[in-house]
Amino acid sequence: MRHTVALSAAATVLLLGTAACSQGDDGGTAAASNGAFPAQVTDKFGTVTVESAPERVVTAGYNDQDFALALGVTPVATRGFTGYEYRTRPWAQDQLAGTDIPEVGSDTLDLEGVAAASPDLIMATYAYLEPSQYEQLGRIATTVGDIPGADGEETPGWRDQLAAYGTALGRTAEADAAREKVEQSFATATSENPSFAGRTAAVALYLDGTFYILEAGDPRNRFFTDLGFVTPETTGTVSPERYDLLNQDTLVLLGVDREDVANDALLQSLPVVRDDRTVYTGTFGTDVPAALGFASPLSLPYAVDALVPPLARATDDDPATVVGTVEG
Repeated sequence: MRHTVALSAAATVLLLGTAACSQGDDGGTAAASNGAFPAQVTDKFGTVTVESAPERVVTAGYNDQDFALALGVTPVATRGFTGYEYRTRPWAQDQLAGTDIPEVGSDTLDLEGVAAASPDLIMATYAYLEPSQYEQLGRIATTVGDIPGADGEETPGWRDQLAAYGTALGRTAEADAAREKVEQSFATATSENPSFAGRTAAVALYLDGTFYILEAGDPRNRFFTDLGFVTPETTGTVSPERYDLLNQDTLVLLGVDREDVANDALLQSLPVVRDDRTVYTGTFGTDVPAALGFASPLSLPYAVDALVPPLARATDDDPATVVGTVEG
């Protein structure tokens, strides 16, 4: 849903292959290509041909900038990440190396700003582009638009985005290496925490006093399914009459601290809350919810490190265990 995409930035993975870089004429950093060109990428609008290794890349999706950085490419301009001081995000500081990437809009994409950046490739793999926007971007430069999820979901998973970047930038080997490192991060977490497997977890946003259980395809929810958790059958807005939908094996609340809902008597009455099987990730604008929102090869291992310990405590089936706070 459109509003949950924006929250990927508001609310809404890190290991990258070492990349050889060359400097563009205007200071943009382009990765040395090890791939074959012309290269073809399929987005929701059709098949895109990238004729040669790009030198000036604009990342126009909500989380696209991390995927370029993960493969050693510093965009010449990027779409901003709403509701969070994304320039200081801890998982990307080594890759940014002090670079302040010019911004071309955030909630709304600045098409004139994109054109002014003189890109030879525009990557918008998670942007919810309208056909008219896609056409306008295509008149500026070769554009890879929204990538469909390989699992049939409307939104792409991080693997889908990473594969598209590897192909378009001619860095498939680096993309494969980055994917394997992230997958190993998840594999280690799941092997050390067998209690995650098959356990239903409601991953819910908290906004203006209302809970919203994320759908299976939401990038933030995919983080938990990658750990072995199962998405509830019913998702979406939770009315006060249906708080029972939150009462799953595990409850993860995005955008809220424990203290923020301490006076919500109905929530506090749920067994999943009373038995301390609930993880509070912190308010939007802080690092852990933002890492889930970025859902990138850089941010996901950061989120694993922050969330696996409290998730382990929340799933040990011992009511005496104190889950504690999430520390990013």
